[in-house]
Amino acid sequence: MPEIDAGGVRMTYRFDGPDGAPLLLLSNSLGTEFGMWDGQIATLTRHRRVLRYNTRGHGKSALPPGPYKIADLGGDVIALLDGLGLARVDYCGLSMGGMIGMWLAINAPGRLGRLALCNTSAGIGATELWNQRIAKVEAEGMAGIAPAVLERWFTAGFRKREPAVVERIRTMLLATPADGYVACSAAVRDHDVREQLATIKAPTLVVAGRHDAATPPEQGRLIADRVPGARYVELEAAHLSNIEAADAYNAALSGFIGK
Repeated sequence: MPEIDAGGVRMTYRFDGPDGAPLLLLSNSLGTEFGMWDGQIATLTRHRRVLRYNTRGHGKSALPPGPYKIADLGGDVIALLDGLGLARVDYCGLSMGGMIGMWLAINAPGRLGRLALCNTSAGIGATELWNQRIAKVEAEGMAGIAPAVLERWFTAGFRKREPAVVERIRTMLLATPADGYVACSAAVRDHDVREQLATIKAPTLVVAGRHDAATPPEQGRLIADRVPGARYVELEAAHLSNIEAADAYNAALSGFIGK
């Protein structure tokens, strides 16, 4: 797996798709790695060169001491693009990846073309709940939160219909370093850009899951209402809508980013 020193943080990444095609960067959610996007690659690479990376503290990327801020994770993306010689990319992030995308659109707008913000929040709140989750991971490891997390990530119907898919994601969650999860949880907990959304100039798509308890549809609608000209799509899914409603998700994303 290729890796790069991105501003002092070793990051693993992967390219798919034809050389020379327009670039799309995919950013993973908290507790996953870039394999969460496998179901999008066949569709997206028809017309795009796709870059995936593992956020610090996830996958095989480095695990600097935490806690982190979303600004740290956004700075990693800028350093990754600089290291790869990429001036500007279209961007799609889900959950924590969407938070990173908002930070980039606000603080480094020249680096982004189109922006897809999926199953995410401009200010997730629930500080005490996040502190409790952090404490549980510190005490019990990733196994201590896995059942509750999977219930938020997928509807009961999907968990029953697609046990192999859910098990693959469960394995991914359990493989996430506990320290990395905790450090990134602090970044998610403290993220709040609600008052800055109106400054985003990138053409923006907001995707929400109708049954998403982690980042409910009203949080997606708030983003879409405040980002000028944003499109809003609501899918029949819980939190990982790119997996649970893959066909509809792929159609919405590929239709938005175009050829």
